[in-house]
Amino acid sequence: MSVWRRTLDLLLGRRPVLMQVGAICRDPASGNVLLITSRDTGRWVIPKGWPMEGRTLPGAAAQEAWEEAGVRGRIRPAELGRFRYRKQQDQGYAVPVEMRVYLLSVDSVSDRFPEDRQRKRRWFAPVEAARMVVEPGLKQILAGLDRPDAA
Repeated sequence: MSVWRRTLDLLLGRRPVLMQVGAICRDPASGNVLLITSRDTGRWVIPKGWPMEGRTLPGAAAQEAWEEAGVRGRIRPAELGRFRYRKQQDQGYAVPVEMRVYLLSVDSVSDRFPEDRQRKRRWFAPVEAARMVVEPGLKQILAGLDRPDAA
């Protein structure tokens, strides 16, 4: 984004778009994907979070997959896709966020992980997972994994 565009957005009172990273955790044997519940609403989501200092964007997505879902594996360096959504803040307002999504091929699943007491997790076929999530852009990315030529 150009300096002029940022300046115009600030003058017009628009909030800048923030960036998060997310991991679609896929079982290489079945092709199923792992969804987790959000801590606040309990709706189905993918592991996601803010970029981390000292980590690449895919590396941060892989770390979120471990902390929130208890899975480890190989993260692909190329983005699987992007979508925008409005992230609700504790202060009562929502901010625009661009989610960059990476595919993680799951090697191991642990019963003990940092957020194991705060979330549920469940495997879904990609098309079923697409029906379970709220964000239209994420629905599209997940549904695309059902194609025969999908990653």
